[in-house]
Amino acid sequence: MEAIDRSVAHSLRFSLLGPLRAWFGDAELALGSPQQRAVLALLLMGRGRVVGLGDLVDGIWGTDPPPGAVSVLRTYVSRLRKLLEPDRAPGEPPRLVVSIGDGYVLRTESVSIDLGQFEDHVNRAERRRAADDHPTAARLLRTALALWHGTPLAGIPGPYAEAERAYLEGLRLNAQETSMRAELELGHHTEVLPDLVALHDAHPLREEVCELLLIALYRCGRQAEALEVYASTRRTLVEELGIEPGPSLQAVHARLLAGDPSLAQPKKREPAAGIGFAGTGTSRAGDGAGPPASGDQEPVRPARTVSPSQLPADLPAFTGRRAELERVAALVPDEGHPHTTVIALIDGMAGAGKTTLAVHGAHRIAHRFPDGSLYVNLRGYDRKGSAVDPSDAITAFLVALGVAQHSVPDGLDAQAALYRSVLADRRVLIVLDNARDAEQVRPLLPGTSGCLVIVTSRSRLSGLVAGQSAHPLTLGLPTAEEAREMLARRLGAERIEAEPAAADDIVSLCARLPLTLAIVAARAAHHPAFRLADIAGELRESHGSLDAFTGGDVGTDVRAVFSWSYDALPPETTELFRRLSLHPGPDVSTAAAAALAGVPPRRARALLAELTGASLLTEREPGRFVFHDLLCAYAAELAGTEDTESERREALLRLHDHYLHTAHNCASVLDPFRQTLSPQPGTTGSAPLRFNDRKNATSWLRTERYVLRAIVEHAAAHGFDDHAWRTAYALDVYFNRLGFWHDLMEINSVALRAARVVGDSIGQAYALCGLGVAHAQLEHTDQALQYQERALELFQETGEAHGQAHTHRALAYRANKTGAYTAALDHYDRARELYRAQEDLSGEAGVLNQVAWTYILMGEHDRALEHCEKGIALYQKIGEDYGEASTQDTTGYAHHHLGRYDAAIECFEVSLRLFREIGDRYLEADVLRHLGASHRAAGDRDAARAAWRRALVLLEEAAHPEANDMRASLHDLDAEDAEDADGPDGRRRATESA
Repeated sequence: MEAIDRSVAHSLRFSLLGPLRAWFGDAELALGSPQQRAVLALLLMGRGRVVGLGDLVDGIWGTDPPPGAVSVLRTYVSRLRKLLEPDRAPGEPPRLVVSIGDGYVLRTESVSIDLGQFEDHVNRAERRRAADDHPTAARLLRTALALWHGTPLAGIPGPYAEAERAYLEGLRLNAQETSMRAELELGHHTEVLPDLVALHDAHPLREEVCELLLIALYRCGRQAEALEVYASTRRTLVEELGIEPGPSLQAVHARLLAGDPSLAQPKKREPAAGIGFAGTGTSRAGDGAGPPASGDQEPVRPARTVSPSQLPADLPAFTGRRAELERVAALVPDEGHPHTTVIALIDGMAGAGKTTLAVHGAHRIAHRFPDGSLYVNLRGYDRKGSAVDPSDAITAFLVALGVAQHSVPDGLDAQAALYRSVLADRRVLIVLDNARDAEQVRPLLPGTSGCLVIVTSRSRLSGLVAGQSAHPLTLGLPTAEEAREMLARRLGAERIEAEPAAADDIVSLCARLPLTLAIVAARAAHHPAFRLADIAGELRESHGSLDAFTGGDVGTDVRAVFSWSYDALPPETTELFRRLSLHPGPDVSTAAAAALAGVPPRRARALLAELTGASLLTEREPGRFVFHDLLCAYAAELAGTEDTESERREALLRLHDHYLHTAHNCASVLDPFRQTLSPQPGTTGSAPLRFNDRKNATSWLRTERYVLRAIVEHAAAHGFDDHAWRTAYALDVYFNRLGFWHDLMEINSVALRAARVVGDSIGQAYALCGLGVAHAQLEHTDQALQYQERALELFQETGEAHGQAHTHRALAYRANKTGAYTAALDHYDRARELYRAQEDLSGEAGVLNQVAWTYILMGEHDRALEHCEKGIALYQKIGEDYGEASTQDTTGYAHHHLGRYDAAIECFEVSLRLFREIGDRYLEADVLRHLGASHRAAGDRDAARAAWRRALVLLEEAAHPEANDMRASLHDLDAEDAEDADGPDGRRRATESA
């Protein structure tokens, strides 16, 4: 399509946020009759999409169009073309209002529309608020609301304009509420009170407005008026809608009644990423009691640049199932996107190929979903009972979509709401594999149109069909012809054609079940000299019962096929096959398999290769293996009959030794100066993994995260209680630092029970402290206090000084979270005394850094600097670069907020060098963000841009969600440059280009 003349594009402006108006430069255009203006409004609101003639007729005249409405429309379009392109030569095709099919499109990509500017300012403001940069957010929202000049689309007739007016008014009201909240967060309650009163009068049923008005009145010392406003709003809601106020408004009312002092002033917040600092200093020098290094100010709504691609690899040998594939593909329109969320429900017996069909079908249509694909195995029929909780699945999806782990809220309802919000306006393909029931699936469904969800299950899940209009597809056995084609794809057509009768026998003996066909084909492929007739004969001689696996749905012996393949393997390989069924996690690593088998990793790799070659095991990704449910059940059955209880117990001991000692090695690398509880030396010869640097240790922990949770639970459930609590303790630093606070709560709950079983008071105390930290991070401050105080009592009873210091630091962190800074300082003083008595310079230095951070929260930056200097001196004395790097970062922050930008930059550069030498690329990126903020504050935007671009590269390499915030900061920096360079016109062009 021909490009629009740039001079025309830059001079043509439209306004929708009031009466519809248009300008060429400074000259306003006469847009004609109301109906002609309505045509222009529909095209502009189409945002560059084609608007059909039928939509135009319906939008302008509704159900009563005039005779010849289409001809009238074409006349209006012709007039608009002449008006908007006055210099277009006769015969030259239109460049702005273009005919496409049975409709028109107004090319808006290069013209200026005030609605686009408004939305850009609001989106930027949301990012700044999420990053705690409230001054910038408030400024952007004021600029956005200043673009409005009356009722949107005023004077435009027709049902479409009426509906769009309501939509646009909703946008304005949302922006007004957000603007008022941002101003309140800045302490501007007196200034915004008149506007809030007017807004409440205009929208008396709007609870968000009422909540903001209550807060503003209370902060202005008008508590009685605030209570009366609440009572009036409640009466209105009850009388007009028959409902009580929502929980948020009720909570503010309760705080008013209680005279809550924290409501009387804006919440004091940690520094913002937009200003440059998120959670600096507290955790890096700590012992796991502080917040994670990335802080708690992550933006909850990610940027649209994160497009996950989680589909498993497609099966190259897939064949058949053509009708089923077409049914799935037909659910998605060839053009555009679904107007609702479409759910394809594939059910069928175990081994019928549901997952293979779902994955293959998903790959075929994935290109229609530009915002990515999500996949989860819900393990609904896992024999170990480890079905995936919907909360865990949503959390994994949110992180994949760019939401920071510690920004995921507590509770399934809140998580599901955030998940639906993140998916709104996105087109994502979602595969929910192996679902147990509808309750497991429903929270994972998007709330808006544009997505396709493919669900597989052994059950019919009729509740999804009735309640969510899922499209059911029951997957039966493949036809005999399709089953034979499956064999041909794996063994070659020539081999099948040479023995057609034997091939038919194999298909029959395998009951046409894809899983059993794949296993038989795997053995035949590894023995190309074997006659198919001999293989069929061996299958006939096998015996067994199918009922345990299929419930009698198929009358052929599937166990016979399994045993036929199993019996052909060497004893060492079959022993590993049985041992793997003991593993409690969703997948098994090579190292864990070696521990279970009691063999070196090199030998384990060879045995695993034999099992995958026989199709008895699947290598999901390099070095990680999974069972099909039926094969796992078969292996467990064999383990119960062929292995003794003692043999199984010894294998489990090796497994738990492996995970405990490897987790301990990881913790030692991540925090080498932390007080360690060294486990007893392993007696099984199970060699744990060792790590040379933090990157490798963190990579192992990330990969094994869900396995490790299952390992802690399994250890406690099977009598390995000492392993359970010690493994949980080793994971404490990692789960807290990375923001996995729900995991931290779960493993420490198990650890507490396990430590009580063995009567280990120190184990109980550390588990209680871990529970306290998790609850504090999740804002459950009362529960946190209970756990931490009990932990402190146990540590005092046992005389465990390091544990006491650890708990005082956790109590101090909780106090800081609640604004009780004096109490926090008292706890830090006690912790420091305990460390001094133990001559633990690292612990003392960590406390000094945390004390400095407390003074920063109090606004006493000079006192913070005094403690930073002492902490740095101790770190340099013992040669702990990690702690020094963190404290240099804290020092830089204090200088920054004292306006000493040169000193701040110097500290950040030292911190940056140390983190770079350590090899911690995330914290290197974090300091680069801070460095850029100080350069920006000092007026050196080029240096700020260089630092932030380097940070963005590191964050993108790690696929870290903070990359989104870094892009937003760079975007804002570019916009500032344009504003300064060109004044108001530059500001407009910068907004358009964004």
